[in-house]
Amino acid sequence: MNDASAPSTIVFLDRETLPPETRLRVPSFPHRLVAHQRSAPNEVAARIADANIAITNKAPIDAEAIQLASNLKFIAVCATGTDMVDLGACARRGVTVSNVRDYAGTTVPEHVFALIFALRRSLLAYRDSVRDGRWQTSSQFCFLDHPISDLRGSKIGIIGTGALGRAVSRIAEAFGMLVLNAARKGADPEPDRPAFGDVLRQSDILTLHVPLTPETRGLIGREEFALMARRPILINTARGGLVDERALGEALASGRISGAGFDVATEEPPTADHPLMALLEYPNFILTPHVAWASGGAIQALADQTIANIEAYWAGTPRNVVVGGS
Repeated sequence: MNDASAPSTIVFLDRETLPPETRLRVPSFPHRLVAHQRSAPNEVAARIADANIAITNKAPIDAEAIQLASNLKFIAVCATGTDMVDLGACARRGVTVSNVRDYAGTTVPEHVFALIFALRRSLLAYRDSVRDGRWQTSSQFCFLDHPISDLRGSKIGIIGTGALGRAVSRIAEAFGMLVLNAARKGADPEPDRPAFGDVLRQSDILTLHVPLTPETRGLIGREEFALMARRPILINTARGGLVDERALGEALASGRISGAGFDVATEEPPTADHPLMALLEYPNFILTPHVAWASGGAIQALADQTIANIEAYWAGTPRNVVVGGS
């Protein structure tokens, strides 16, 4: 139970991950808020050492930081993914962890389809060709240098059937696409969920909507690309690490896949020599800077839900619990 007369110290480790115009509502209980614009991994332990509540979007909170933060009772993850927090250490220490859910049900699926449309209709390739003067050299009213494919009638394989996967499915059905919801990798197929490998073989488009866990790391690698008989485009707006990025480069170079649209990388921001940066020379590869979640409305909903999670914990009724403390 929380002592209403004792202000809680709340430390926001990476306020800069939300735009300045995003309103961060003031929690409705006595508190002291310390907001850092950003926190390097080696700064986290010192910054939460005296905190009762920590907020993080992407700043990593590891086992050592959790062990040293003797007053820490609650971590509010200002995101859905919780891979930046050592959940095992939180469980051992009795630290409750909550995350934000269902705030991105419009923005991420719309970004998925923005990438799909751009790749299936070669929009960037045509944009670049026009910029380079190709239209002026055409002997006709148009030129058809790059492939264009309709969505209607194509098969979209959805890996992950949570809220985002289901939202993508609804949009796909509205476009007249055939939806294949894959069973878990290694699991037996079900009547409405074909085997993982069969979905890879049959799909014209593949899109990933699973969290990054030890089980899903490297979900798509060389063996999986070899199964992609229909040369699909691959969309990843979920997490870097789900796809072997070097294998992705090989699949693009060999034509094993028709294109890829990624919003995430194993290292963010990626270094200049990161494997995905080398793929930017391909007209059928699009890399966006982890912004699928970031429509203005979604970010405000994220901030509001983060504060609501903190207030619920303080009131003794924690919600969106990933790890439950004592």
